Amino acid sequence: MSERATLRGSRLGGTSFEDESGIEFAPRQHVTYDCPNGHDFEITMSQEAEVPFTWECPRCGAISRQRDGDAPELKAEKPARTHWDMLLERRSIPELEDILSERLELLRSGEIGPAHLHRTTTSRGKSKAKKSA
Repeated sequence: MSERATLRGSRLGGTSFEDESGIEFAPRQHVTYDCPNGHDFEITMSQEAEVPFTWECPRCGAISRQRDGDAPELKAEKPARTHWDMLLERRSIPELEDILSERLELLRSGEIGPAHLHRTTTSRGKSKAKKSA
């Protein structure tokens, strides 16, 4: 009951009734960033935090650089391997051409492929003709 009494009359977003005495805050550092459009601003971060070299400017949204920091080394990015690249690691072009011609022959002969492409239409036509007679 006494807990409810202390909350009576307060609202969301209101001031806290707790005292900050005896609370020890984490060590902090102030990092300054310079915007290419002439703005400069300061961000407060933990002493243990990994400080990013770039930060978005709160005024204009441009990418700002840290004033006293060193630019990180650019890592060489490996190009993405495509399916074609991986296939060429396993097969040569002449092998792929042979496999393609074999599969095309099987597809044209009706041994492989979707069933609806190889059904004979004569059986359907005869069955409908017999039912109507």
